[in-house]
Amino acid sequence: MIAEDEQANYENFRDCISELVISKLSPSADKAKKKRAVKGRKNEIKPVMRPAEQDESNGAEDLAEFVDYLASEIFISLPDDLRTLSYTAIQDDGELGTKYSVPLDGDVYETILNSLPPSAQDSLQTYGLLPMPSHPVDLPRLLEIPFISYITTAIAAPPEHTPSNRAPGCEICDREHLPLTYHHLIPRAVHAKAVKRGWAKGWELNKVAWLCRACHSFVHRVATNEELAKEWFSVERLMEREDVQKWAQWVGRVRWKAR
Repeated sequence: MIAEDEQANYENFRDCISELVISKLSPSADKAKKKRAVKGRKNEIKPVMRPAEQDESNGAEDLAEFVDYLASEIFISLPDDLRTLSYTAIQDDGELGTKYSVPLDGDVYETILNSLPPSAQDSLQTYGLLPMPSHPVDLPRLLEIPFISYITTAIAAPPEHTPSNRAPGCEICDREHLPLTYHHLIPRAVHAKAVKRGWAKGWELNKVAWLCRACHSFVHRVATNEELAKEWFSVERLMEREDVQKWAQWVGRVRWKAR
């Protein structure tokens, strides 16, 4: 059972495992293996028969179920700090950021692999993703890219922390092709107070949202700088307000015609 606060990370991890499985079991991968096969070997180990080969009509569904099973088996066995890894977590704990910096330190990666249940390796072998018998280095090599991909995505700075990544449209009304300004989610006028009073941490002060001029002005009309810093410090929180929702619906219908 995946905890609610770990669900987003699990879905990220499942996507990484899915990419691995699909790349290994795709028809193009099979053709490449056949080209590399050595002909004339009498005692050659035969590849495991995969469900997709047994029943083509249910192949995609079976594969999806396998990915879900494999991802959940591995994910729930991971260390707690790896399951809950995030940009916020590594900002709050510098040692955590060092621990899970990529490429992974050998000892850290070994600890991760040692946490995996035997059923995970058995499943990988059953689907032909690992040879039988496998060499000790096969599993680390196979899972290295999915783990690096998972960690890289988990600790990536969200858009609000990267002002240089301009949104395609206003993050409140969704209108595109309008001049956008960036709104400091924690207003600069109260930066010092926000940190002193615990409303925000120092690394959070430069969070921004890309808003059209109309929405930017509206946000500052409905809340003071202190209220924005204490309560409405993200686009998600702002969009929970009924007045902001009604505004977004109304102003979103105002479309400027090209001259």
